[in-house]
Amino acid sequence: MSELSVNLRHETPADHTTIEKLHERAFGPGRFARTAYRLREGIPSLATLCHVATVGTLIVGSIRLSGLWIGQEEGVLLGPLTVEPQFMNRGIGGLLIRRALDVAKAEGHRAVILVGDEPYYARAGFKKVPRGHLQLPGPVDPDRLLAVDLQGGDIARLHGAVLPRVA
Repeated sequence: MSELSVNLRHETPADHTTIEKLHERAFGPGRFARTAYRLREGIPSLATLCHVATVGTLIVGSIRLSGLWIGQEEGVLLGPLTVEPQFMNRGIGGLLIRRALDVAKAEGHRAVILVGDEPYYARAGFKKVPRGHLQLPGPVDPDRLLAVDLQGGDIARLHGAVLPRVA
């Protein structure tokens, strides 16, 4: 397999249609029913935390993060993270996650949560949220509810309802 020259940059408004088509291919129409989608519905992503991965001029991956409330604490929801299927398993998702988390930490964000596969996201420091600590606006497999504290705190402190936060 040849080495790819992947570049990361902030998402721009001109990228919107391409990213939406990428989400459609990756997640299908069922994405609208997912709890994480419901949390993001109607609120803009945090522009400084949203990035795309490109190979040449082709967008091959995207990451978006949105503001939310975790109980009384401001937090961030990671997702969706999407990589074009033919570019998967080449580290692009990991590059996007690291970039977004680095920027979020630099901006002073503390807690980032997501719904995803622990073995994949654990590489970026995510851990399972203790059962019963968080209540989301829809069903979530508790083994897939993950969080990371970017400032080195304990995620066990996170308690309460998780709700969208308008930036």
